[in-house]
Amino acid sequence: MPRRIPIRFDKAYAALSTALFLPPSASYVEIEGDQVDVRMGWAFRSRFPRSAVASTATLARKPLSRGVHGFAGRWLVNGSGEDILTIDLEPVQRAYVMGFPVRLRQLMVSVADPAALASALAG
Repeated sequence: MPRRIPIRFDKAYAALSTALFLPPSASYVEIEGDQVDVRMGWAFRSRFPRSAVASTATLARKPLSRGVHGFAGRWLVNGSGEDILTIDLEPVQRAYVMGFPVRLRQLMVSVADPAALASALAG
């Protein structure tokens, strides 16, 4: 049975993102068996094996931005500045941003329960 952990959204950003067809209901991290799926509506998607997770850590700083942002394989996928889990991947994985393929070596994602996600990724 898949385990789904919602991406966390601030109240104001939830309203804005819903207007942009990125509703919180379509934004999640799902773990089923050895596969991890990360989605933020039409803006971001990635599927990688759980065995590619090299490490996880909570992000101490709070980013001001919301949405999907990245460069050089590091991607921030968040609806909130709170509860962001950093997931380091090895080897580099594939993600899609607005349908375009990108490299994914580090994912920073705001989730409803970062400790539960870290535990689920650890196996």
